[in-house]
Amino acid sequence: MRSISELFNLSGRNALITGGSGHLGSTIGLALAECGAKVGLLDKVDSGLINKRFSNISPENYQKIKMDLSDKQEVSRISEIVQDNLGSLDILVNCAAMVGTDELKGWLDPVESQSEEVWRDALEINLTVPFIITKKLIPILKDATNPSVINIGSIYGVLGPDWSLYNSGDIKGTPAAYAASKGGLIQLTRWLATSLAPSVRVNAIVPGGVERDTPVRFKQEYEKRTPLRRLAKEEDVKGVSVFLASDASSYITGQCIMVDGGWSVW
Repeated sequence: MRSISELFNLSGRNALITGGSGHLGSTIGLALAECGAKVGLLDKVDSGLINKRFSNISPENYQKIKMDLSDKQEVSRISEIVQDNLGSLDILVNCAAMVGTDELKGWLDPVESQSEEVWRDALEINLTVPFIITKKLIPILKDATNPSVINIGSIYGVLGPDWSLYNSGDIKGTPAAYAASKGGLIQLTRWLATSLAPSVRVNAIVPGGVERDTPVRFKQEYEKRTPLRRLAKEEDVKGVSVFLASDASSYITGQCIMVDGGWSVW
């Protein structure tokens, strides 16, 4: 029987995180690197978070990979890109997404004004691209030992929004396309889990609201509705990410783990 430290050890494993320069993507990448994995952080821009957060990580353990997931030709080359930058792949984290804070015309408007074009763009980035990337990387993943795919969902892919939180206008609610795409990603997780078993495990992390310069009124109202009485911190996804990526979860697949402070309990 292996020790708990052996089960969580990711040394010798390669991970690809899409949206790797974003808040959650870079946090997950850091967690995997801290446990020994070599991490490829794929994104179309460098937000500066990687240099800041990875300052204590050996440069040999992480790599920036520039790629625009809205470019279908680039997405079609994902296997080649992974092989060129990482060589092999053990862990895939589908984190890139159009999110509620994106400033796009017709994105955060009332539903009757939400853009059909932006809806299609969101479904493409948030749902179709994870499907394509996972599909194209299956042959590489199957060559690994206990490979793991982790999809990053959202509570709004599971539950409807409580619009009373947004009445003050401090924060706009997430649009329909975000909720629909994240809900689809969660169901894709279950579908892939049974379809790729026993070779590849597929699970999802479903975060609740994450605190980042959150307006006071919204924070107070959100915390009142949350059993643990706080918004999530970015580091709250680190432990569950390592768990799902490692052999500690080797008998777990098709699960969507809520990291929401209990929001979804009631």
